[in-house]
Amino acid sequence: MRLFKQAFLFVVLLGVAVTACNRTEKAEGGKSKLKIVKGLYSFGPEMKSFTLCEDGREYWVTDSVKNLELSYSNLGFEKPYEPVYVELEGYIAKSDTSTVSADFDSTLVVTKVIKISKEIPDGPCGQ
Repeated sequence: MRLFKQAFLFVVLLGVAVTACNRTEKAEGGKSKLKIVKGLYSFGPEMKSFTLCEDGREYWVTDSVKNLELSYSNLGFEKPYEPVYVELEGYIAKSDTSTVSADFDSTLVVTKVIKISKEIPDGPCGQ
């Protein structure tokens, strides 16, 4: 009976160790997906969108650091949804269809605001 208890305890501890290691790997994997993106950001009461300069793909935006929306508001626009040029650090995730408009299948999760400007540079981001 004692051998059975020890074997059972060993299996439980092994399962806990494997689960803990697996979570650490997933967390590190999320950090490795970080990239810097450049594009146009629009913000308003019903929409937060980002359009990638290089190919025009659009993403819903989640501001994990709560700095992007504040920076946008500080630019002092009289009306919402005015596009601004941004350089952001973040990663792309699958959109949650219960909280995001059906127009966006992917979400840009912002982890850092590098640059935000009312001046849209010439080139692919120029409209």
